[in-house]
Amino acid sequence: QLQLVESGGGLVQPGGSLRLSCAASGNTLEYFAIGWFRQAPGKEREGISCINYSGKAEYADAVKGRFTISRNNANNTVDLQMNGLKPEDTAVYYCAAVYYWCSGYLPRGQVDYWGQGTHVTVSS
Repeated sequence: QLQLVESGGGLVQPGGSLRLSCAASGNTLEYFAIGWFRQAPGKEREGISCINYSGKAEYADAVKGRFTISRNNANNTVDLQMNGLKPEDTAVYYCAAVYYWCSGYLPRGQVDYWGQGTHVTVSS
């Protein structure tokens, strides 16, 4: 079993930055690929980034060049550094885990574990 808890969300002005963290317990993240998803009000959940077990990362076009995903297996965490935030980045952000691999910027296959989400609001 793996439990995931996101943190770091909040209110930020356009152009600002936030750093989200996905902390795991119950198992080591070493063998998991971690994806970040978001769901804006009234919209479907979308994947935005994934980092596989070896550290290779990919990004959706909507966040490429602004967001950076990184993992720290010693701390059992995966972070999402978000810079240049825009109002359209407002959403609930979720991390998700699958074994080993991403498929592009999405976790490969059925997601095994989800976090509960953290709210990000970008507004002046």
